[in-house]
Amino acid sequence: MHKEPNSLINASSPYLLQHAYNPVQWYEWGPAALAKAQAENKLILVSIGYSACHWCHVMEHESFESHEVAEVMNQHFVCIKVDREERPDIDQIYMLAVQLMNGNGGWPLNAICLPDQRPIYGGTYFRKPDWINILLNLAALWKDEPQKATNYAQRLTDGIQQAEQIIPFQGKIDFSPTQLAEIIEPWKRHFDITEGGYNRAPKFPLPNNWSFLLRYAFLTPDEAVFTAVCTTLEAMAMGGIYDQIGGGFARYSVDDKWHVPHFEKMLYDNAQLIGLYAEAYQCLKFQPFVQVIVDTIDWAFREMSAPNGLFYSALDADSEGVEGKFYVWDKTQFDEVVGEEDAVLLAEYFNVTEAGNWAEEETNILRRTLSDEVILAKYGIDEATLCDKVALAKAKLLDERSKRVRPGLDDKCLVAWNAMMIKALADTSQILDHELYYERAKQAATFILSDMVAPGGGLYRNYKNGKASISGFLDDYAFMIEALIALYEADFNEKWLVEAKILTDYVLANFADPTNDMFFYTAGNGEELIARKHEVMDNVIASSNSVMAQNLQKLGLLYDDEAYNQKASAMLAAVLPRIKAYGSAYSNWCIQLLNEVHGLNEIALTGMTIEAVKKELNAQYIPNKMMLGGAKSSLPLLAGKLSEETKIYVCRNKTCQLPVATVEEALKLIN
Repeated sequence: MHKEPNSLINASSPYLLQHAYNPVQWYEWGPAALAKAQAENKLILVSIGYSACHWCHVMEHESFESHEVAEVMNQHFVCIKVDREERPDIDQIYMLAVQLMNGNGGWPLNAICLPDQRPIYGGTYFRKPDWINILLNLAALWKDEPQKATNYAQRLTDGIQQAEQIIPFQGKIDFSPTQLAEIIEPWKRHFDITEGGYNRAPKFPLPNNWSFLLRYAFLTPDEAVFTAVCTTLEAMAMGGIYDQIGGGFARYSVDDKWHVPHFEKMLYDNAQLIGLYAEAYQCLKFQPFVQVIVDTIDWAFREMSAPNGLFYSALDADSEGVEGKFYVWDKTQFDEVVGEEDAVLLAEYFNVTEAGNWAEEETNILRRTLSDEVILAKYGIDEATLCDKVALAKAKLLDERSKRVRPGLDDKCLVAWNAMMIKALADTSQILDHELYYERAKQAATFILSDMVAPGGGLYRNYKNGKASISGFLDDYAFMIEALIALYEADFNEKWLVEAKILTDYVLANFADPTNDMFFYTAGNGEELIARKHEVMDNVIASSNSVMAQNLQKLGLLYDDEAYNQKASAMLAAVLPRIKAYGSAYSNWCIQLLNEVHGLNEIALTGMTIEAVKKELNAQYIPNKMMLGGAKSSLPLLAGKLSEETKIYVCRNKTCQLPVATVEEALKLIN
């Protein structure tokens, strides 16, 4: 390790701080570094990663900790380190550049740019000798043939600015069940009917995909899709991708059986998966899913909670320099911890073997390969006894594991990811009738609204060491608005909707693209980069534009604002031609299409004693619904409906049915 720190020592990002003692003279992205490149006419080397990225650590160790490499980098380049989670706007541009050059991308992401930030070369992980060779060649090109580099940069930048253009829809907007069927039929061919997920490896959870497919299968109904969803959720919950003793899901499985995870745990994955499993439980009433939900929330409270009520970003895959070391067990240690009496049963329950079920590392990743029924029959015990034995073993194993060297924690707090957790907790508090989950959601949202709003309005993105420093991006607004709507549905306190509408109007004023119906990812009053892009495709996280479209649809109905509704429909119509060919990359847009086709049920509860009715409704699976109500309200839909007597109104398409007194009667109107 280099003795003297570079300028990253003052960074807030844990990822940047990991590089603070590299011999490379790293800078943070900002005016000082960019001005230095211009003044010295040096190429900019932009290296992008995140704290839980395994290959980022590998490249750091091989190259960025090497004095030989550092000498080349420092002599010829202004070197800038970027945390992709803090600055997704920068990552978005250079990722697209690398994809245009190479056909694929990933992290670490390394881009070489002209002094004015326009890229000329890029790639992902490079071996040390290759990296040195590439840098020397690029430095020579800039010294000897600068015009050649400039010409290439211009062509590439033009490609970045023109890529992924969304063409506004012209004509009458019409949504139909046929469109859904055309999207689903080719999608089905990719399901892995045996192991769940899709027919490929690695396997990512992709919660938004399965949330849409669950809703589609229920509303259509479609037995084949329903089976694929159930198989996937059960397989993930029994696999090694799920932490069987501590709760929480890893980012993905490297194999096709959910067995060997890439061990990092991300807040955004787990927030979405909590919501997905809660929704699936509401639909299926499959009791094992409750344990997955509760254990994952317990993990988030135990290991990811900041003192201010927010949630941290990620846990690293590595500890003591070894991926997964914190999570795996050899059989001898496992047997010692769980105790001799039940060692055989529990080893079979968690698939722990003498040779190790993870053959490459000769150790065991805890997973489930046998159903409870098989274990009960083989060992002649009842369900309650097995449950007690497993719970005790988990507690013992978790206690023993807590004594190990822990994976690194990325302790920055991001609005977008926290908003996902707020929504998950608010929704789950209703489905499982758990007040604490609501209180934690409320605490986090209150902190964001009080401490992460800029003086001139608008959100900050990040919070670390008592301060927020980066202006929010579209995903911060989109997910926060969505979370505020979820909080309103949990407690019917209209202050959440007021805040959601303020943020929505801020987005309309600062992120709108006058040339089409999408929103830019960056604000017009923010830092100017070489391109302003739209985030449209849904990935492991739903795209910010698809979330905004749904927000506008819901707020348009709640506030009877036709401009909001028209904007939401226009956004969906513009994207619709792209969805048919690649449904899984537009799954959140598909949820909006589902709502357009089947209609959103606005269920209004009025009266002084609506809690029991609300609780009964929350036990029902109605995926295309919004709930509103209370004893007093300023919402147009509730105007003239308020009374002391408990009443349920079911409304659709600006038309309300006559009020009914029971949930049973309301369900007849919905179905």
